[in-house]
Amino acid sequence: MPTLRLVLGDHLSRDVAALDGLDAAGDVVLMVEVAAETTYVPHHKQKIVFILAAMRHFAEALRGEGINVDYVRLDDPANGGSFTSELMRALTRHAVDRIVVTEPGEWRVRAMMEDWAAATGLPVEIREDDRFFCPRGRFARWAEGRKAFRMEFFYREMRRETGLLMEGGQPAGGQWNYDAENRKALPKDARLPRRLRFAPDAITRAVMDLVSTRFAGHFGDLEAFGWAVTRADALMALDHFIAEALPAFGDVQDAMKRGEPFLYHGLLSPYLNVGLLTAREVCLAAETAWRRGTAPLNAVEGFIRQILGWREYVRGIYWHQMPAYAETNALNATRPLPWFYWSGETDLACLAEVVGDTRRNAYAHHIQRLMVTGNFALLAGIRPAEVEAWYLAVYVDAFEWVELPNVHGMVMFADGGLLASKPYAASGAYIDRMSDYCAGCAYDPKVKIGKGACPFNLLYWRFIAENAGTLSGNPRMAMPYRTWEGMESGRKVQILTEARAFLDGLDARPAGPSRGRPAMLDL
Repeated sequence: MPTLRLVLGDHLSRDVAALDGLDAAGDVVLMVEVAAETTYVPHHKQKIVFILAAMRHFAEALRGEGINVDYVRLDDPANGGSFTSELMRALTRHAVDRIVVTEPGEWRVRAMMEDWAAATGLPVEIREDDRFFCPRGRFARWAEGRKAFRMEFFYREMRRETGLLMEGGQPAGGQWNYDAENRKALPKDARLPRRLRFAPDAITRAVMDLVSTRFAGHFGDLEAFGWAVTRADALMALDHFIAEALPAFGDVQDAMKRGEPFLYHGLLSPYLNVGLLTAREVCLAAETAWRRGTAPLNAVEGFIRQILGWREYVRGIYWHQMPAYAETNALNATRPLPWFYWSGETDLACLAEVVGDTRRNAYAHHIQRLMVTGNFALLAGIRPAEVEAWYLAVYVDAFEWVELPNVHGMVMFADGGLLASKPYAASGAYIDRMSDYCAGCAYDPKVKIGKGACPFNLLYWRFIAENAGTLSGNPRMAMPYRTWEGMESGRKVQILTEARAFLDGLDARPAGPSRGRPAMLDL
């Protein structure tokens, strides 16, 4: 029975469910580059190159096995521009009896797939994506009856079930979580590893030419592109991280430094999220480094927690709560996204640095995302949907299943505490402690009010005041609310007045075109 097997751009694993049982003699693997997926948000140019180049290399690898691959390129004049239109066109080229696909990573694509059987008149099998540790049904059983979903409890169950970092039924080292040891600032004499990057080959350069022409108005630079686009290179990136960066990753994983966007971070999430690496092999590689004595436990546990714990957890939240989850706005945040998130043109040095890193690399590490761009959006009361669309657009590893819960719940607290026990709100002191961004900034993190006051300081107390009705009863927010209540009334008025004046100035956009302006935002 000939089968049409559709492989999506984030399903680039040879053992992905859609390819299980493939008959190379009769089946057809369909892969399509479609306009709808490149433009539903103005994706960073490097993100589009990464996905399309990885798809083209994966198709070539399948063809090398003698598999019949029907590959539709973005610039094919007959390309209909959507998964559905290209599926229908493929059925005119191939006589098949059924369609097989792995479940997608986005709710909207899953809804699209549900209509395919009626549209095509063929049976459509949507297989579970078994590349994750925790099946969707398993997460649903864990979540059943809970009012709040705390990652730590889920993570411990995953440790027990997988055996990762376990010894005789107990956590390695006697603790489940070593996060308290992983919050140090970067030492001034730290020797940072030179991170492995990959020169684009002919296939990737052809995609870069296509993207630079077709998506010229999209956010981001292409010059620094150095992401792996094949499994072989992704495995090299994994080996490099384990040997050169993992040993020092733990202590300073929350640190930030000008001109050093990568530090000791993994840079592996893009490869995990498209399927060039598997979560299991990455976690086992880190665990093996600890057992061999080449990486300390706090670093390895912190790294594995991000994958086995957080990555699996946010995927579970996404599928368990969608589609209603995306519509919540617990703090009633309605301010539009400031223009500098696209242009990088701001006198706040920390934000200019992180947006600049993001423009150059399509990447920022988790503390830059959470405590700089995310913290500002939270404090300023930016509309969650706009913040989420920005994160989805600008980061090479951003797919909705992982991006939406991270931003909606962790960054914006828009779910009212279902995911996080408190908002991740902080004043300028945190950024000053964990980075060198504040040196030379137009504002001083030590100045709380008046001339030169850091806007993060003003906005923090405005956030506390504005959201008292929602947050003052949260036990983890008791200390800031006691401080606010004890503050002299005139000082409160001045803080709120200065914070309001600062926010009012955010709405102004540049009169002329900006180099950071993604053209499709005008549509």
